[in-house]
Amino acid sequence: MLRFGIISTARIGEELVIPAIQDATNCVVSAIASRDLSKARAMADRFSVPHAFGSYEEMLASDKIDAVYIPLPTSQHVEWTIKAADAGKHVLCEKPIALAAHEIDSLIAARDRNEVLVTEAYMVTYSPVWRKVRSLLAEGAIGTLKHVQGAFTYFNRDPGNMRNIPALGGGGLPDIGVYPTISTRFVTGKEPLRVQATTERDPEFGTDIYSSVRADFGDFELSFYISTQLAARQVMVFHGDKGYIEVKSPFNANRYGAEEIELTNQNHSQSQHIRFQDCRQYKLEAEAFTRAARGEKEEVVTLESSKNNQKFIDAVYRASEKVGWENV
Repeated sequence: MLRFGIISTARIGEELVIPAIQDATNCVVSAIASRDLSKARAMADRFSVPHAFGSYEEMLASDKIDAVYIPLPTSQHVEWTIKAADAGKHVLCEKPIALAAHEIDSLIAARDRNEVLVTEAYMVTYSPVWRKVRSLLAEGAIGTLKHVQGAFTYFNRDPGNMRNIPALGGGGLPDIGVYPTISTRFVTGKEPLRVQATTERDPEFGTDIYSSVRADFGDFELSFYISTQLAARQVMVFHGDKGYIEVKSPFNANRYGAEEIELTNQNHSQSQHIRFQDCRQYKLEAEAFTRAARGEKEEVVTLESSKNNQKFIDAVYRASEKVGWENV
């Protein structure tokens, strides 16, 4: 069993990732670290984790773990990913792994010099939903893909939430703008060439709270909007000349709707609903990460792919400051 250490007691770890690792077939949570030992011990007791540490450094120096999961505020991802890799640990880091594409070069260097696995936690790429979308597109189920349309929104104006704090890496594009981009790139194998965008910022927080994006992939376009201050919605639609694919709950599977794909033909005379029961994408992510860390053949999100995705987001910010196209 690959032994994970969890850096911090963040909610996403507590609610989603730790239970998923504990339920996986090939890995387990062996330690939890917090800057407050009592918090680490309380979470460790809750999940029957044997070891708790009162500092991140102490856990990284321990021989009780083989890998770390990092759900820290975004602004700390690069620092602690490098420290974990330099401690000889494999790293699964929450998205976004960095706030600018050039920062990922230092992560690639840390990965290579330590010969460890470092990957960004895009759970959607391990979901059977998205792997089915990829195979349908490859099979020509909707003919020639011409347009991808997406939306991801929620409402959060909590001033204490890291998503609303610029210094911690808050903002809509880092938090959720990365999902329409990674999923489109994942299923098509294509990269954007140029983008147009508009972005609005909260006058109090200073974070980006709404973006509308148009991206040119050469053979097709992607248009999507994201917001941290709109009613909750998620959807992704892949539109071809022979039909379209709609992903009903594309990112937070089973929270915004059914884990389901609708495949509809050109004239709406046929519509096929493909349902997925309890995908458990975080569990699949942990198991795939473990196989890759062991050296087994497994598809994971490479840091090179992460850099390309961040280049996309960087270009959206730049495009929002001008009229017309911005090269990615």
